[in-house]
Amino acid sequence: MIFSTKQKIIWLIVAGALVGGIALFLYGLRFHTFLGNDPKACINCHIMEPYYATWMHSSHGRNTNCNDCHVPHENFARKWFFKGMDGSRHVAMFVTRREPFAMRANPTSANVIMNNCIRCHTQLNQEFVKTGRINYMMTQQGAGKACWDCHRDVPHGGINTPATTPNNLVPRPPSPAPEWLAKTIQRNKQNKQ
Repeated sequence: MIFSTKQKIIWLIVAGALVGGIALFLYGLRFHTFLGNDPKACINCHIMEPYYATWMHSSHGRNTNCNDCHVPHENFARKWFFKGMDGSRHVAMFVTRREPFAMRANPTSANVIMNNCIRCHTQLNQEFVKTGRINYMMTQQGAGKACWDCHRDVPHGGINTPATTPNNLVPRPPSPAPEWLAKTIQRNKQNKQ
């Protein structure tokens, strides 16, 4: 199929608008912040603020980041595949307003979290108390307990909701809106008052 010059220009404009729209959408989501290990990326969604605040004030807040516990570390491909799938699920739940009042890990995430507990606390779990010789799936079959069955408040301090941590102070990420747009919005708010 041969396109005329006019058709090529139209297709180029459509493709440019599509790519530009997707890039703007990803920028608005602060997608670039999720590519690293900075825990502040997790508070791009307000629902994560209590989890960030309680983690930040826990013993884990000094030596770990969110990815240390919440993504697999077996290999590079598994880590990034899991991070992409889990992040997409979080975004979908947030955008469709289906986020729960108190978040709980699904079985896949729970398995990753428990494997990471065991990975970081190997000596404690395998030499001292010998509890790290099982995985999360084995706990579901009654072969033992998950780490958080005994350590419920580590590292997030129990049930985390905006109601249980009303005064949490977390560093808010900068707005992705351009300065001129933020000023226009502020001016409009002042005019309405």
